[in-house]
Amino acid sequence: MEKRRQLQAELKAAEKAARNIRIDLDHLDAAIRLFTEDAPRRLPSRSVAHRAGRGEMIRHVLRCLREAKGPLTSLDIAEAYMKARGLEASDETAVLLRKRVGACLNSLKHQGTIRPVPQEGLYKGWNLAG
Repeated sequence: MEKRRQLQAELKAAEKAARNIRIDLDHLDAAIRLFTEDAPRRLPSRSVAHRAGRGEMIRHVLRCLREAKGPLTSLDIAEAYMKARGLEASDETAVLLRKRVGACLNSLKHQGTIRPVPQEGLYKGWNLAG
């Protein structure tokens, strides 16, 4: 059990380091675009900072819903995701992430894990089922 805890801590530290490297790369790419006249409009392809790893989005959505004191909207969950990843997201990125969260919520709804909660405004609220 002690070895498992140790490996879990190492994995968490490695994921945090990878997140920080992704953020640093985004900042470096932006600086290259700003200060280099002949820089290509698109830098070499790589994983973008808001791309979720396998199962990461569903874990994030379920964690947010578990910790929430009331219903959450897809926008609330997307904003929490951006904050957790340290993203200074443009409106375009926020919309993209909100749509990804919405797709995840829809999938969880069809599995019976969560349920929609009617509320005022543009977005549905969501709670864990049962």
